[in-house]
Amino acid sequence: MQAPTLLDVYRARKTIAPHIPRTPLHYSAGLSEMLDAEIYLKHEEYLPLGAFKGRGGINLLANLTDEEKDRGLITASTGNHGQSLASAGKLFGVRVLVGLPENANPNKVAAMKALGAELIFHGNGFDDARSHCERLAKEEGYRFVHPVNDPLLIAGVGTQALETIEDLPDVQVLMVPLGGGSGVSGACIVAKGIDPSIEVLAVQSELAPAGYLSWRKGEIVEAETTTFAEGVATGSGYELAQDIIRDLLDDFLLVSDEDIRRAIGTLIEKAHTLAEGAGATALAGAIKYPEKVRGKKVAITVSGANITVDQLRQSLEVYQS
Repeated sequence: MQAPTLLDVYRARKTIAPHIPRTPLHYSAGLSEMLDAEIYLKHEEYLPLGAFKGRGGINLLANLTDEEKDRGLITASTGNHGQSLASAGKLFGVRVLVGLPENANPNKVAAMKALGAELIFHGNGFDDARSHCERLAKEEGYRFVHPVNDPLLIAGVGTQALETIEDLPDVQVLMVPLGGGSGVSGACIVAKGIDPSIEVLAVQSELAPAGYLSWRKGEIVEAETTTFAEGVATGSGYELAQDIIRDLLDDFLLVSDEDIRRAIGTLIEKAHTLAEGAGATALAGAIKYPEKVRGKKVAITVSGANITVDQLRQSLEVYQS
């Protein structure tokens, strides 16, 4: 696999522009005062699917051959990537099957059903579902779409960082949550291609540390996932994203699930913003490691807002305790 380039991200922006609205980058006075920094939030939760992944799905489907479209697509997801492909499949008239863990977020399941995806529940986690879908692709002839190891997906989601830097050219730090790594690797390609002095920081739950361990050890590592934040709950590092961030990422931060829950509450109180667990993970990193942002101009990605009522209730209980 060839890593996408900055030019590929510019091409992706042209491809998705008729379908994906530009999301706002808003200054947060409350978070800025709290963190002693100039904090801006990149509001990917404003997108129609409530998450950044829609960018990648459009770019992928628009670039497939007719033969690939006719075969139908199969992928695995904890929800947001599946919504992205389901939505793009509906737009382009392509059959989409999505493999999900048995305990998938019910809100995301309902959204994928409404978008016309055929759902396959298998296993206790994302990687169980992914392995099952890879087998089905070989047996049935579907075009398998890896949720991370695909240059078109990475170039598509990289457009969020491109928008951020265009709107805030003197940004010093980009903080991005990491699950599989498409968003972070896309941000690295964009930031380092435009201004190498921009720091890119990845943040991941310590209860799903495979991405961090793979980055630290320089090889693909698998690890148990027990985090409630399904958007960052991947049990393995992935080759293409890891190849990119190994060379370009400035630092990698781990946070606890309690940190993430507190960040959900903080976003509501300080920035009037609703986020799911993965969507609040980058802010959790800034709160836990304030020295990484103090005195700097920082853009923090809110990657999605597809949170359940129970997850929100539990998070507010932690925040208020």
